[in-house]
Amino acid sequence: MRYSPEHKAQTREKLLQSSGAIAKQGGFSAAGVDSLMKAIGLTGGAFYSHFPSKNDLFSAIVERELSHSVALLGDSAEASRAKLQRCLERYLSMAHVQHPDSGCAIPTLGAEIARADISVREQAEHWLVRLQQAWAEVLGSGELAWAILAQCVGALVVARMLATEQRQEEVLAASKALLARIVQP
Repeated sequence: MRYSPEHKAQTREKLLQSSGAIAKQGGFSAAGVDSLMKAIGLTGGAFYSHFPSKNDLFSAIVERELSHSVALLGDSAEASRAKLQRCLERYLSMAHVQHPDSGCAIPTLGAEIARADISVREQAEHWLVRLQQAWAEVLGSGELAWAILAQCVGALVVARMLATEQRQEEVLAASKALLARIVQP
């Protein structure tokens, strides 16, 4: 039975969405093709009609997730220090700590991206540079934009590493206070 091109595109989008959430929750390397496909109700054999390899899926996930982050955090159409401050508040939140599957891919997949093929790392670099450039426009400093990006990702990673919610909140509050002094509208 042949499926329409629309059906194939919808299935690919479901696979990207589901695989991205699974990867951000438990790591991309740990998930097998069969489990990724099972999550959307298909067999592992159907995977290869959507992606030539698991690495190609990872590259597509990186592109999808980071382009989404750029759209959410770096939209230059309404760029301002106030908007950047609101984005940082949302980013450095307990909801983001507790729900990695629906949050930014950088803290959860960064180490895997660093070990991935050059094409995946180039894809990540492309989107991170776009985000950094959008923030640099607002802040008037590319160096400051990189530092804020690194601070946010690092704070989220450290908060997720901690066992108690109280300590997680301390890390987030300290980072928000520091960034508020830097980014004040």
